[in-house]
Amino acid sequence: MEHHFGRPALYEPVSSCIPCVGFPSVSVSPARCWRLQAARQRGPTGESFNRGFGAERTLSAELQSGYAGKLPGQVHMLNRPHVVEQRTKSQPPTVIVIDDDPGIQEALGRLLRSVGFRVNLLSSVSEFAASALPEGPTCMVLDVRLPGQSGLEFQRELAGAQRQLPIVFITGHGDIPMSVRAMKDGAIEFLTKPFREQDLLEAIHLGHARDQAWLENEKSLAELRARLETLTPREREVMAFVARGRLNKQIAADLGVSEITIKVHRGQVMRKMQASSVPDLSRMADRLQLAAGKSDSTGRVA
Repeated sequence: MEHHFGRPALYEPVSSCIPCVGFPSVSVSPARCWRLQAARQRGPTGESFNRGFGAERTLSAELQSGYAGKLPGQVHMLNRPHVVEQRTKSQPPTVIVIDDDPGIQEALGRLLRSVGFRVNLLSSVSEFAASALPEGPTCMVLDVRLPGQSGLEFQRELAGAQRQLPIVFITGHGDIPMSVRAMKDGAIEFLTKPFREQDLLEAIHLGHARDQAWLENEKSLAELRARLETLTPREREVMAFVARGRLNKQIAADLGVSEITIKVHRGQVMRKMQASSVPDLSRMADRLQLAAGKSDSTGRVA
């Protein structure tokens, strides 16, 4: 059921109230559930969200108090198992807004800060290029039409970067081909102005979850690389062969050494890489792209 702040809406059953709001970790009683929806029907009761989005919409005082202390660290999305809930107090989630309309910048800044995000307000892609990238989970709210480089062109440029920031597009001049193009290139959402605050917040939370998962994967991969650096060149060769399913006697024949030597190297590899089993070691090798190595005529990994 669609909810637009400041517009009449039918009551919903209690069971669907909280999923509709989109923040299932906010615990409310059934009576409060009805009051929250009633507050939405009363129209603008909090700070005005928009001057440039068309219709007047707000986050009501009831909803703001209900989300206080819950966002973004404790909120998780319903039916999204890949969402990462862990947040660090030292690195709260950041939203980078790139829009050349000062009114929209101000309105988005107020909304996003009200739910606990750090916000960087920028007017162009060049301003983003000159600024430092936040270290914590980050999501970008990007206008399609910008001075200089457009939002869609910038999205294609970011696709080749090491860290691909999640992007939520907003536009007042969008069409279906444009939205399809943006989504195929990896955008989280493509919102046409005027849009609901709830749609924007849900897209941003999904973007933060995706970026947090990427950051945690990079951290884990960096730890594996650090362990790999402790291996000798011969131990790396043995690790690659083990990951490819070779037996000790086969590896010994490939490398021209004794089977006892291979057993010693293999034990060192398991200890240094902190692998609990051969399948565990194989998964590490896959992540480090060691198992893809090809051997030459002597059996050595290229």
